[in-house]
Amino acid sequence: MKRDIILAGVGGQGILSIATTIGMAALNTGLHLKQAEVHGMSQRGGDVSSNLRIADHEIASDLIPFGQADLIISVEPMESLRYLPLLSPDGWLITNTKPFINIPNYPKMEDLMAEIEHFDNHIALDADEIAKNLGSTRSANMVILGAASPFLEIAYEELQESIRRTFARKGEETVKLNLDALQAGRDFADAHRS
Repeated sequence: MKRDIILAGVGGQGILSIATTIGMAALNTGLHLKQAEVHGMSQRGGDVSSNLRIADHEIASDLIPFGQADLIISVEPMESLRYLPLLSPDGWLITNTKPFINIPNYPKMEDLMAEIEHFDNHIALDADEIAKNLGSTRSANMVILGAASPFLEIAYEELQESIRRTFARKGEETVKLNLDALQAGRDFADAHRS
């Protein structure tokens, strides 16, 4: 088993929480993990990315070679396209469709969506709206993780347990909101992948 994952978004969208949840779930199942340091600006609005490599054997490098990523998990649509050259031809692109417009020349949404939809293996969802309907706009990142969960090759129950551990200090209500968000994303992916 080997999974090379690109995490992308902008500061404040919860990329590190996604990485923590996946990483903890992987380690709890005895897998090896390497993560490149997060690049970009961690303050709200700066671009953020991370290479996350998971395998059942030792991993030599924390950087994913060009064209070899199995998965791009993005909480922002333009950022998902930034890393598309790293994705393997049979890899999956999972992205939020809600833009975080932080530059004056942000591309038209129709153009972004046309690029995303041009790629066969993709799931695009408005994670912000789904999270809002669940009662917590801050859990959009967990909606995206849920949509990516069928492609991680990590047991879904391990992701749930990782969320419980990661968010336990914030209380049961926060844990439940994040578990509900994970499930909503998973349900969306199950209904929309071909």
